[in-house]
Amino acid sequence: MTETIRIRRFNARPVIAPMNLPLKTSTGAVTKAPLVLIDCETDQGAVGHAYLFSITPSALKPLTAMVTEMSELLAGDELLPFDIERKLTQRFTLLGLAGLQRLAQSGIDMAAWDALARARGLPLARLLGGAPKPVKAYNSKGLGIMPAGAAMEEAQKLLAEGFHAAKIRVGRPEARDDLAVVRAVRKAVGDEVTLMCDYNQALTVTEAIRRGEMLDDEGLTWIEEPIRHDDYEGCARIADALRTPVQIGENFDSAFSMQTALSAEACDYVMPDVQRIGGVTGWLRAASLAHAAGIEMSTHLFSEVSAHLLCVTPSAHWLEYVDWADAVLATRLKIKDGFALPGEEPGNGIEWDETAVRKYAVA
Repeated sequence: MTETIRIRRFNARPVIAPMNLPLKTSTGAVTKAPLVLIDCETDQGAVGHAYLFSITPSALKPLTAMVTEMSELLAGDELLPFDIERKLTQRFTLLGLAGLQRLAQSGIDMAAWDALARARGLPLARLLGGAPKPVKAYNSKGLGIMPAGAAMEEAQKLLAEGFHAAKIRVGRPEARDDLAVVRAVRKAVGDEVTLMCDYNQALTVTEAIRRGEMLDDEGLTWIEEPIRHDDYEGCARIADALRTPVQIGENFDSAFSMQTALSAEACDYVMPDVQRIGGVTGWLRAASLAHAAGIEMSTHLFSEVSAHLLCVTPSAHWLEYVDWADAVLATRLKIKDGFALPGEEPGNGIEWDETAVRKYAVA
């Protein structure tokens, strides 16, 4: 008989980690990674790990406080992720299940699943009914808004890290400058390399169609978030007008919003973000929707957990790789020949470098 495991607490620690490469997008530059590190402590000794990316340092304190409040609600409860989700959803419905609340709840969920996997002695993928296996990955930590020459050099450096695919940020004031950079990177890396581009919601519908048509002959695997993320009708118009597939989904705040987007035929591909979709639990629901719709599903950030999740995603497509938490990690996700290699060790593969955590801690 399996022994009952109970939650002691979820500890939340804010840090600001340095990034190997600054990333400039159409919405601004990201030069450091503000993270909330979460530890799920249990009465059986297993400790689960997860982290959240708050995007802006100003969100670290309220996000940490939200995780702490949720911890107080869950202390003493059995370690059952679906029951945890039900309890937190009921408690915070009136506040709203989005924004910082959604991030905090997703972090709790990821850490809970990791603790459960460690307690059972299984990698996360096996706990979920699959097995760790190579997953196709692209390097997304660079190629921000920069001149064509710099983009050519950076693309080659990103690919040299073991990748055969990379993503270019677009959304410059002039469409011709975006086109010039895409063509320069393609010339630098060759036709065998997979390239995607991301507008980070920079355009109007009309401009997105105009620019998308300019890129239609450039061999891009997808055009990502050309307009406001929740304008599903506008996204559908763009997807219908372009030959290049349209990718959205990093801002889905639940499987319900993804269902709405799919019903609107807003995109050709989806790429939920595990900290917005509801953690591992929310991801599993979203993966079922993508499977039912016959649509390929990629990940957004959180490479360590996401690699395990793609192993149990029926329509798994691409893993978005970034190394933004590496400065505080004792282990790294392995990349080889264009694939991420989630390991067989228990849990999701996240281990803290406690010396680095202390160094980058935020008071």
